[in-house]
Amino acid sequence: MEDFSIKISAASQYQPEHSSPSDGRYVFSYRIVIENQGRRAARLLDRHWIITDADGRAQEVRGDGVVGEQPHLKPGERFEYTSGTIIATPVGSMHGSYGMIGDDGTRFDATIPAFSLVSVTTMH
Repeated sequence: MEDFSIKISAASQYQPEHSSPSDGRYVFSYRIVIENQGRRAARLLDRHWIITDADGRAQEVRGDGVVGEQPHLKPGERFEYTSGTIIATPVGSMHGSYGMIGDDGTRFDATIPAFSLVSVTTMH
């Protein structure tokens, strides 16, 4: 087991009641689960997202913490939150990283794997 091992999983959901496809506005919520699978505690300091729509337009988002928090995760602990994004096409994707710091001062990035933003409710 590694000293620092942060697992991140994500799921998105289209929000039709907040979207306006005729105006090129597709709203998605996403739920993130951050799990500390390592041997040492760490705090999430900041976030870096790359949000890409179907036309290849990318938005970069950087900021402190997540949903106003900088969660501290001991080994075995998890933190969950829900947030949202808006893109101009019915399909897109998100990925990025969280800047972390271990209790011993070690800084590292935890990768947020890419996940899809899809406005259709059923896929054939």
